[in-house]
Amino acid sequence: MDLNLKNKKILVWGASQGIGLAVAKSFKAEGATVTVVSRSEEKLKKVCQENNLDHYIAADLSDVSSGVHSVEQAIKSMGHIDVFVINTGGPEKNSFENVKQSQWEIDFKSLWLTPCESLKKVLPKMKEQNFGRILLVSSIAAKEPLKDLTTSNGFRAGLTGLFKSMSNEYAEFGITFNILCPGYTNTERIQNLNLKQEVIESLVPAKRLGEPSELANLAAFLGSDKAAYITGQQICIDGGANKGF
Repeated sequence: MDLNLKNKKILVWGASQGIGLAVAKSFKAEGATVTVVSRSEEKLKKVCQENNLDHYIAADLSDVSSGVHSVEQAIKSMGHIDVFVINTGGPEKNSFENVKQSQWEIDFKSLWLTPCESLKKVLPKMKEQNFGRILLVSSIAAKEPLKDLTTSNGFRAGLTGLFKSMSNEYAEFGITFNILCPGYTNTERIQNLNLKQEVIESLVPAKRLGEPSELANLAAFLGSDKAAYITGQQICIDGGANKGF
């Protein structure tokens, strides 16, 4: 299927490795122009060279002004943004009683405030061109709270409500808002946990970790004009790990 993404302008946050990089590669394979953002300029430069990605911007997404600046720079480099993939990584694990105020503030900025303020830079042009795709890489924690991921559970669930509200507000302008919820995925973060196969099998009905490319392929579809009638949705890519409806 031709997704008609050739020459579309894509901005992917958190794209120096893992899911974000897989998403960037998936859009590039469809002929899109891709700008990637992450903290490490060294990593970004390397992945752009290795994967023929077009532009990179080093930014700390836990800093609101830095995140907004990355969007402004992407617009300057590409002219505009057709697809904005918001991927800000996972917060530190902590039970509620151990979460300090500083962690609440940092995680609120990276998961919520930086994306919201950045969207204000992207959406006016999307409205003008009557096309836009906003994709949020979240977690199954948004649907089913995970142990000791207190800030993630809270903020991600709230973002679901926000995206549903925004999807209604912007649907008439050809702009869609969808949330991708990965489960246990074969990324550097999961690899560092050294999960044994029997543990994976107990957590995931599919009996294996997901591959970043499996989420990335869905992201490319949702970013295309083929998915114009899909908005306000929260989709799990988790091998059946989420037990809810």
